Amino acid sequence: MTTNPNDLHARYTVVRKRSRALAAPLSAEDCAAQSMPDASPVKWHLAHTTWFFETFVLEPNEPGFAPFHPAFRVLFNSYYNGVGAKHPRPERGLLTRPALSEVLDYRANVDARMARLLPGVLHDAAVCALVELGLQHEQQHQELMLTDILHLLSRNPLWPAYGALPEGGAPVHGRDDDPARPAWHPLNGGLADLGHGGAGFAFDNESPRHRVFLQPFEIASRLVTQAEYAAFVDAGGYADPALWLAEGWDWRCAQDLAHPLYWQRAADGEWLHFTLTGLQPLQGSQPVLHLSYFEADAFARWAGARLPTEAEWEHAAQNHSQVATEWFGAAWQWTQSSYSPYPGFRVADGAVGEYNGKFMVNQYVLRGSSLATPPGHERLTYRNFFPATARWQFTGLRLARDAAPRGTHPA
Repeated sequence: MTTNPNDLHARYTVVRKRSRALAAPLSAEDCAAQSMPDASPVKWHLAHTTWFFETFVLEPNEPGFAPFHPAFRVLFNSYYNGVGAKHPRPERGLLTRPALSEVLDYRANVDARMARLLPGVLHDAAVCALVELGLQHEQQHQELMLTDILHLLSRNPLWPAYGALPEGGAPVHGRDDDPARPAWHPLNGGLADLGHGGAGFAFDNESPRHRVFLQPFEIASRLVTQAEYAAFVDAGGYADPALWLAEGWDWRCAQDLAHPLYWQRAADGEWLHFTLTGLQPLQGSQPVLHLSYFEADAFARWAGARLPTEAEWEHAAQNHSQVATEWFGAAWQWTQSSYSPYPGFRVADGAVGEYNGKFMVNQYVLRGSSLATPPGHERLTYRNFFPATARWQFTGLRLARDAAPRGTHPA
């Protein structure tokens, strides 16, 4: 985890302003509501990211430290048991007080105090590392602000739009006239290096860099498209238990699912889906989004393929840099790899050690980045992770398959 101290103050300002900009199209009512236990109100995101800097940077380093509001230590703690008590996550939407205006005052107060503190601590590598972690943490919450507000707005029968897509947007994948034929990249396998091992920031779960052995495999040149996934739905993919993992089939039946999150049939029988820009027709060549691991795995079986492992994904992306825009910026891509520690992983000391390590159970790794990922926040070794049932994130899939025996050519 390294960063340039000379750039840190400027980056702090840019990242903090972007969070405010993402909230700008929303009303105070929008910012206060919570649509499900897994999501959080935008107001809470704005406060929690501020809490991080006040708790982990200002409290141990600011002369004469005093909290902006003593109650905020509990209200806006997320999962840091080492810090103390937490407000229950499913009840964040009940926090009508403090008002959005007071949360914005909280942000302004902490920003002013950080501006005074930073010039005097730029020589301290440990403090700089905490500030950098706080900025990366806030960028993660910027994506969560968009995923959570999209879910909230989808619960409104007026189908209100958030607004224009964030900067970066989603690239077009495939061809409109033939979206069902991705190219297959063959890779020989063998020994490959996995994980972060160079300069620049990385989360602790991306290290240590280590060597793995890969069998020969092939990976698709692009993500699965909306048109391809619609064909799976229309072919009865949600009604065929042979395509689903047992736990996934039970979950699908219990939830009575027949299509991806945010999809619905129009009066003329065509598919529509709810997006940040409102209710829209499917765009056939664009990547399908908002799939759970179970749905992604079922589609892959139907397509005669499988999900890549995270080692295959990273090795393929590293060796096919000429199509880098097809690896990042559209959808987080499910892998078949369970979220677990790399060999030699050690949890950091103190409360920040709770950041990633304690979640390494019952979750799957996603790679790449999405249309909601802040610019510059993506990298080759980034390990996102969610449980197999998570659908409200901008999640999609890329197909992989075992290499065909020598002398044969798969269709």
